Amino acid sequence: MPVLVDRAANRTLPESSIIIEYLDRHHPGATPLIPGEFDQALEARLWDRFFDLQIAEPMQKIVTDRIRPKGRGDPHGVEVARASLLTAYGLLDRQMANRTWAIGEAFTLADCAAGPALFYADWVVPITQAHSHVRAYLDRLLNRPSFARAVEEARPYRGLFPQPRTED
Repeated sequence: MPVLVDRAANRTLPESSIIIEYLDRHHPGATPLIPGEFDQALEARLWDRFFDLQIAEPMQKIVTDRIRPKGRGDPHGVEVARASLLTAYGLLDRQMANRTWAIGEAFTLADCAAGPALFYADWVVPITQAHSHVRAYLDRLLNRPSFARAVEEARPYRGLFPQPRTED
């Protein structure tokens, strides 16, 4: 879990969404990550939660199963997690049919949550052409300079990501 320490304000903040909200309010960049319009801000927060709960959580279930000791896996739980991811991909595919970013044409908090969730989810349950709008969205995220830089900087650690279990 990331932690931000703002020494000037004597504040320590955990959790990505909280950090983004804090930075957006107290150290705004060129692009606001929380829309100023209330309904759009709610939608950004909704999709932020969607990516954490409906994409990242089942992906993490599958990954956690990969690192369990042999014979201690949870095949049923993995099956449920895969089905949940596919359901989420379907919902997201409909959402992204006519959008550039999660809530429209502006990059927001929701897209910050989408990047890592979809990046790793694609490794465990590949995003295929059956979900072409999700695939195109992930490609846009990967081509965004800030996200591309984060992916590249993490490349040396990629081998630590648990690969699928192979049976002896």
